[in-house]
Amino acid sequence: MSPAGHRPSRESVLDAFAVESEPGRSTLERYLRLYPEYAGDIIDLSRELSREIPEDVAPLSAADQALIDAAWLQHAKAMPAAPVDPFAALTVDDWRIVAKRLDVPRQVVTALRERRVSLVSIPRGFLVMLAEAMRSSVAQLESSWGSTQLAGVRSYKADSKPLVGEQVAFEQVLIEAGVPPERRARLMEGAN
Repeated sequence: MSPAGHRPSRESVLDAFAVESEPGRSTLERYLRLYPEYAGDIIDLSRELSREIPEDVAPLSAADQALIDAAWLQHAKAMPAAPVDPFAALTVDDWRIVAKRLDVPRQVVTALRERRVSLVSIPRGFLVMLAEAMRSSVAQLESSWGSTQLAGVRSYKADSKPLVGEQVAFEQVLIEAGVPPERRARLMEGAN
């Protein structure tokens, strides 16, 4: 069970005892002899493993079912709601409208949609305008930004598996999209 001279831990002894192929009295006595320091735990586990579990085939009473239903409702209320992904709700036409409202090339909107843009590099004012154009809130955008690891992976036929690229700065995306310097400066300030 362990190298010579090293005593196994309580957990490893109990794990080994639990998976013994012959869980009878002789196995119990052997473990008690080998590991007297864990005798109480070994005996407790032996009792637990040999305990018969009654199979209750009777259906639940109406009162029991009502208790279970009430507990489940209480549990469901305590669970946090699944975050809404504002990016998933928009269609291709919606994204065209977003690009027009923001007055940016569709390439910029695509980079935002695919979360290839580093969130911290986006000016707050532009983020507010993006949220409004998407009929969302800034908080929803921020919470959903990091939730999709493979958002940038498109489904094209390729020779190899597509990889998610590293995020780039918002200004870099604007430069690559050919946004003129004066428009780029206004967007970086958060003005429309």
